[in-house]
Amino acid sequence: MKHRLKFTARKLVRIALLLLGVSLAAFLLMDASPLDPLQTNVGQAALGSMSQEQAARLEEYWGMNTPPAERYLNWLRDALRGDFGTSLLYRRPVLEVIGQRISNSLGMLVCAWVLSGVLGVALGVLAGTRRGRWPDRLIRGGCLVVSSTPSFWLALLLLMIFSVWLKVLPIGFSAPVGTETAAVTLGERLRHALLPALTLSVTGAANIALHTREKVADVLDSDYILFARARGEAHIVCRHVLRGVALPALTLQFASVGELIGGSVLAEQVFSFPGLGQAAVAAGLGSDMPLLLGITVVTAALVFGGSLVADLLYGVVDPRIRRGEAKI
Repeated sequence: MKHRLKFTARKLVRIALLLLGVSLAAFLLMDASPLDPLQTNVGQAALGSMSQEQAARLEEYWGMNTPPAERYLNWLRDALRGDFGTSLLYRRPVLEVIGQRISNSLGMLVCAWVLSGVLGVALGVLAGTRRGRWPDRLIRGGCLVVSSTPSFWLALLLLMIFSVWLKVLPIGFSAPVGTETAAVTLGERLRHALLPALTLSVTGAANIALHTREKVADVLDSDYILFARARGEAHIVCRHVLRGVALPALTLQFASVGELIGGSVLAEQVFSFPGLGQAAVAAGLGSDMPLLLGITVVTAALVFGGSLVADLLYGVVDPRIRRGEAKI
């Protein structure tokens, strides 16, 4: 128990330092952007018709007159107190905007995450136990094609098939057009999130399946599997192979959190899904520094938190890690 507490404390300190580095990198990249916030959000024609006083007030609002170091330190000081500032585009607190958008994205991301893990491991185990046969060749070929396909192209393909040709799923958005938020049912939300979740899960499952297939092949070639077969043991896959791929499967599953969040940016743009990814694109194109920094820190915390959960689950799967006898 003491070993696990020390390990968790070290990981939390490391995560805090990584979040600091991520926020600084995002700030520097945003500050170096060639986009002019005034021209981007006001327009060149409207900006030319303004007086100098109006333009000066806009420059002060967008923080163009404040030195970059001072702006970042002020943001960091407020963020440590739990205040991520006010969104310049939405004129609302950043955490409020993130909370609203992440509530739309969370269900889609969770469904995609679970589906990609289950489908990827199942296909990987099937391909690994049927090496050289037609199921293995079919799964490997399909996974290689999907993993090399851009997620936005796959999203457009699914949109064309299920929404345009078959007309069985909505073409976009998170709810029916013209329906009040309070009147939207859970079934309607799931129906609108199905295509984005399917896009993310298919791309994620391909990578997991390919890695799982290789690990299953390594386990089947090991000495203890040969010994188990010599003893005439049945159900080798359930008794031995699944245990051997459990830790790598956990690693791949929680490592895919970052890929899903990154892929959701493109998927939400294609399906006009009002989630966190679409808000990140709007913040980047609109030079909304507080909102973009808030989204960056929150998504990075989710990715690093997923890695921490995976490390803690290692101790549940392997007692040697829990007792500190093996290193992660």
